[in-house]
Amino acid sequence: MSIIHDGRTDDEIRGLLRLRNIAVVGLSSTETKPSHFVAKYLKEQGYSVICVNPTIESVFGGKCYRSLLDVPVKIDVADVFRRSEDMPPVAKEAIKAGARVLWMQEGIYSREAAEEAARNGLTVVWNRCMMKEHRRLIEG
Repeated sequence: MSIIHDGRTDDEIRGLLRLRNIAVVGLSSTETKPSHFVAKYLKEQGYSVICVNPTIESVFGGKCYRSLLDVPVKIDVADVFRRSEDMPPVAKEAIKAGARVLWMQEGIYSREAAEEAARNGLTVVWNRCMMKEHRRLIEG
């Protein structure tokens, strides 16, 4: 079965950027890390940013959850800052949690994760930064 690959059009990405509940997997409390400044940017743009990181208690004044399965609200986008080889279990969590989109940040791609997520109805994006795409397509 062929996967839905990230040959997404600008219009498709714009549509995904309209989704508001973003669970950031691997969100760091370290301000200089990409996961932190991307999540901070998204929060400043009005997104609901949900921290998913088992190693920290809170960030941006909000609770961090150990996994996507622990998040008590609807997840539109699972925005993932993890190594490519760590993606398959994250994809399985995103599916079980009912996420609509599995978004693998710049430099991240797992064929296994992408295929599994797509097979289960998630839209899959990879090797793109939500912040950069927002700046390019929304802020323009």
